[in-house]
Amino acid sequence: MAKLLPFRQIDENDVINLYAMDSSAATRGLIVKLDATNTWDHANELETTSINNSYANTVSDRYSVKARVAACGSGDAPLGMLMYDVAETDENGEKLIWHPRKAHEMQVSLSGQAVPVLTRGLVLVELGTTYKDDLDVTVDAGVKAYAGGDTDGGIFTSSTPGTSVQIGKFLGPKNATDNKALLKLEL
Repeated sequence: MAKLLPFRQIDENDVINLYAMDSSAATRGLIVKLDATNTWDHANELETTSINNSYANTVSDRYSVKARVAACGSGDAPLGMLMYDVAETDENGEKLIWHPRKAHEMQVSLSGQAVPVLTRGLVLVELGTTYKDDLDVTVDAGVKAYAGGDTDGGIFTSSTPGTSVQIGKFLGPKNATDNKALLKLEL
């Protein structure tokens, strides 16, 4: 799975902030699709979610958005790329629900909170060492990028994409030392 890095050239009009992701560990750069069971509806856009505290005679809920996104797999129609991580706790195991400022500083959305989804722009991604073991094309300028080879929401290249959907193209080669590449995301 690719990791989104800070270098970006984007327009805020290409960012969607209407969807949440139910996950305790999603990394920015994940390619997502619309969740067919929890779609956006203008009449019912908020719901309450328990924060897992149950004390007698109290209600421990928080507001969350109803519409959801999920990791994009092969053959799915991609919506965009997560711009924030999705997590419940910080590096020390502390719940981020109690530390919203830290969550914002870490660029983390909680499960159930709206997470920004980028649909178009120029982004630098770190492809990782596993970068789709089924690669049969070198990452280079003009090489097409496709969404998910399986259910991990990854990005990969291929000369035979099968049912995978093109999400953009690479604008340069992958750096050999740190696996970073410039991607033009076009959804």
